[in-house]
Amino acid sequence: MSTRQERYRRGKALRQTTPRSQQGVWKRRRDSVDPVAVIEASNAGRIPGLVPLRYARMAQSPFTFFRGSAILQAADLASVAVSGTIVQLCGDCHLMNFGGFASAERNLIFDINDFDETFPGPWEWDVKRLVTSILLAARSRSFSDAFAKDAVLAATASYRERLAEYAAMSPLDVWYTQIGFRDLRSLFRDRTRIAGGLRSSEAIARRRTSESLFPKLTTVENGTARIVDDPPLVYHFGRYEEAWMTAIREFLERYRRSMPEDRGKLFDRYCLQDIAVKVVGIGSVGTRCIVALFLADETNPLFLQAKEARRSVLEPDGSSRYEHQGLRVVSGQRLMQAASDIFLGWATSGQHEYYVRQLRDMKVSPQLEALRPAAFVAYARMCGWALARAHAKAGDPATIAGYVGAGDGFDRAIAKYAVAYADQVESDYVRFERAIHSGRIKAEVGNFTEAEFAP
Repeated sequence: MSTRQERYRRGKALRQTTPRSQQGVWKRRRDSVDPVAVIEASNAGRIPGLVPLRYARMAQSPFTFFRGSAILQAADLASVAVSGTIVQLCGDCHLMNFGGFASAERNLIFDINDFDETFPGPWEWDVKRLVTSILLAARSRSFSDAFAKDAVLAATASYRERLAEYAAMSPLDVWYTQIGFRDLRSLFRDRTRIAGGLRSSEAIARRRTSESLFPKLTTVENGTARIVDDPPLVYHFGRYEEAWMTAIREFLERYRRSMPEDRGKLFDRYCLQDIAVKVVGIGSVGTRCIVALFLADETNPLFLQAKEARRSVLEPDGSSRYEHQGLRVVSGQRLMQAASDIFLGWATSGQHEYYVRQLRDMKVSPQLEALRPAAFVAYARMCGWALARAHAKAGDPATIAGYVGAGDGFDRAIAKYAVAYADQVESDYVRFERAIHSGRIKAEVGNFTEAEFAP
């Protein structure tokens, strides 16, 4: 058994084989590598009719392109220098993958909220995806390059400083630690506008529950509550609806077995009312996502979302190390989050593997287009803090803290990488736009046929 000091020294010694300055190196990818072809290949198994919608959402800006093309950076990160310390990764750690949601105790906490790509890997990969997203988001807001770099440095310094704090704590204390909105308000107590924005977000989150969604998302037909269609985002199954209802009941039996027994008892109190297709995200567009409405005692609603779990972009080619991709997502989420959805589980339907969680449970996300510069930097700091907490829970914070150190050398190296890789993303985006304009790929509001979503 190694002491905390020994693990810290071990991390510091890793600088000899991988100097922190190497973390800033990115050599532009060869032009012979076609980023559009890589993205096209990632459409295998997606609903063909929704692929044009995926492209349309990616085409809005280099930042949205980056969000929808995690597979490109995953491949590129495999070739960069790493210190050699492995943790459970978020896998798609971009700026919009953080937010507020409810703990089991109904406290509003701030954390990573999407784990579709979670997989074990070098901790640097999450950091590098986060800082690249910060730089691209700042550019999309037309912030200056100097300001964008300041935001990156703020996030990286926050990650490094918080990681040092977690390295000094016991494993149990790290495991129990949450970042509550009260903690965030305390962090920014000297900035009235930011603290006020956090209070406003908290008030909005507390109104986002299944009970508040029920009158907005449903209608009553022949005495039965039904989810309202909202094309192109929400659809019913047409002539396959009866077959899907049969399939979903079998699916729910398997999902029930994936839950802890106490949560299963709670789930048993709800009765299925309706299901519909929901189109979600940017990178997830084209994957299968089902929204299910349940009622308890004829009045109290519950919305669950079953989202298709595909192979992580970080997993090497060959046979998967996971027997079920839904289990991969759930396990990674539980390991990294401070508190996970009480209805989290997984199951298979037909040939497709899914994980299940609540559709909304006091969830709130940032409106980046509305953030002023000071609030943008504050949000970047919050994300760095949340990532440090996740890595400390999922890995060895002392070893990572020893490697990054107390100075800003690591921060400056990561900022250099962020600029270089953001330039790479913008170059890839230009080629993506050309593919759209040439007609090679279509970017438009997609629509699948009923047969494409047959159970």
